[in-house]
Formats: sequence, structure tokens, C-alpha cells
Amino acid sequence: MSVQDDLTSVQRCLDDLSRSVGRLEQQLGSGGLDIRRVRADADHLRESVALLREAAAIPGGMRKPELVTIPDTPYDPSLWVDTDDEGLGARDRRAP
Repeated sequence: MSVQDDLTSVQRCLDDLSRSVGRLEQQLGSGGLDIRRVRADADHLRESVALLREAAAIPGGMRKPELVTIPDTPYDPSLWVDTDDEGLGARDRRAP
């Protein structure tokens, strides 16, 4: 099978899943945490397959990640004024 055939098959399965989740929502109600979680997971899968479909459309396979340049200059110390030393607690308080 080609990648497009596999993606189409996965899309059909997701459509079936979405219909089944819809029927469950009608039977169980859509307010419960469990059914909301299942709906969110199904929607997340749909979004992930859409991303795969976009990546497969790009010649040469997956797209390259964007590079982020991190400067060598030190950060502004005022950014850390109100923070605690991780694991050590606040500077002006003592442990119990």
C-alpha cells in the first residue's frame, strides 16, 4: 500500500470512530469526564492524521524542523527576581 492509501484507510477508521463516539454521547450523555476525554482523544487523532497528510504531501517526506537561534548574551537578571531557587524554597522562609 502507498502512504496515501494508508492515510485514507486511517481517515476512514477515524470517521467510524467519530460516529461511534457520537452514538455513545447520545446514549451516555456528553457531560461526563470519560466521554469528553474520548471525544478529545478522537479529535486529537484527527488533527495528528491531518498533520501526517500535510507532511506526506511535501516531496522528500517529512518537513525539516524550524531552527531556533538562542543568543549567547546573558539573560536580564530582573527576570529572576521573584523566583525561588528550585528545590531550596524561598529565600526569606525557613523549612518547618
